[in-house]
Amino acid sequence: MTDTVSESELDSVCEGLEHCGTGSPVEERAPIKRPPNTGAKLWGRVRSKILRQKLGPETVQSKNWQMDVIEMNGIKVEFSMKFTGRDLTLKRTPSKKQSGVFGVKISVVTKRECSKVPFVIRQCIEEVEKRGIEEVGIYRISGIATDIQTLRATFNTNSSKDFPVKLRGTDIHAIAGTLKLYFRELPEALLTDRLYLPFLEGIALSDPAAKESCMMHLLFSLPDPNLITFLTLLEHLRRVAEMESVNKMSLLNLATIFGPTLLRPSEESRKGHIALLSDLWSHDVMAQVQVLLYFLQCPSVSFSELKRSTLYFSSDG
Repeated sequence: MTDTVSESELDSVCEGLEHCGTGSPVEERAPIKRPPNTGAKLWGRVRSKILRQKLGPETVQSKNWQMDVIEMNGIKVEFSMKFTGRDLTLKRTPSKKQSGVFGVKISVVTKRECSKVPFVIRQCIEEVEKRGIEEVGIYRISGIATDIQTLRATFNTNSSKDFPVKLRGTDIHAIAGTLKLYFRELPEALLTDRLYLPFLEGIALSDPAAKESCMMHLLFSLPDPNLITFLTLLEHLRRVAEMESVNKMSLLNLATIFGPTLLRPSEESRKGHIALLSDLWSHDVMAQVQVLLYFLQCPSVSFSELKRSTLYFSSDG
């Protein structure tokens, strides 16, 4: 579904943007205390709604940059836009610097941090649950790209002392976007390349008992950091879905967003089926969503079993 914005809504938002600027106000009024970057946040949301309207068939099919101009209440915005296909947006490029966090194997990060779940994941989840769990469209609405890249750079430099302050002053959708970006940039999907096809085969089983046996066996075949990180994310997404009446995010919505990121084919397998990519994608994406949805809805997947096997306990407390 494409979001639309009425002229009256744009006028209202843009009027607020004008007063958030550094120029003189149109009329004297009592000072209003606004959160940091209010103007940027408002503009980011307006921009997202407008750009979505521009992604028509011609733009999607064209490989050239599309130039356009938007004028709103005296504000003139010139921009260029190009549609990038799924084959590039989902391409995983390992980080050349193993000292960072993004683009580095999860086993390397957890070993360096002496933890079972990477710090970036724990921090983003904690902040979302603290002030974003009731936010409408959490994880569905995109954050401002510059804010996400700033957080990415901060996590990569390991300046953990700055995180509490930096996260409190950042739009919650940018924090949610940072969590999604971390999983997307993993050099190997969280559910691993080795288990990609077995998971797709397991979710396709028609017998419920056989499916449960297969899926649980595959789940506990994951390396420890992958397993505990996945279970941590499951618990978090369940808590988000518990607030569906407020945030409008169901388990299916969340599975649709995270499934193709957590479970995806390796670069080698994608290259081997280049001629069939379009057909494979449509089929695989549905299966990827169903795999995550299965575990989200499966009551037997919880921390209880991990606690009994002592996997959950780690040196980071």
